[in-house]
Amino acid sequence: MSDGFSPGSEDGGRTTAPQPRVGAPGPGGFGRRRFVRYLMGFSIVSSLAMIVTPIVGFLIPTRTASGTEGGRVLAGTLDTLPIGAGAVVAVGAKPAVVVNTTAGIKAYSAICTHLGCIVAWDGPANTIVCPCHDGRFNPATGAVVSGPPPAPLTPLTTAVEGNDIYIVTG
Repeated sequence: MSDGFSPGSEDGGRTTAPQPRVGAPGPGGFGRRRFVRYLMGFSIVSSLAMIVTPIVGFLIPTRTASGTEGGRVLAGTLDTLPIGAGAVVAVGAKPAVVVNTTAGIKAYSAICTHLGCIVAWDGPANTIVCPCHDGRFNPATGAVVSGPPPAPLTPLTTAVEGNDIYIVTG
């Protein structure tokens, strides 16, 4: 029968009421098999979404402030960077090292040309140093003094207005 009930049975001459079949739809018409089918479908769709979402996020990255739009970033003041001092500052999403040398204010990308580590200012040695493999750079030119870096640091444009030191981007 197609009504979801097993036929009545005779028990000692008495006819019993039809009994619902296991897994048959109840009064609402939504049986266990249909529920499990929907649950499996939802599981498959959600699993695919968890796989596809990171891939799409990688292929279509979000916009971030990278400092490439152009403009100026305040890197410090002449009071905080006297002659012979240096500091690493953020320029958008990338670091820069700013040094006040006897030749003037100089700024370079703070990303080492060897393995991409962030360089730091070494005041006592008067050099820019990469802590990963002890690469050393000349603060006046950005050239490699010693160590494994294959190229000099990338120079950045600076501007001094009054007491403020700016790094010009773009």
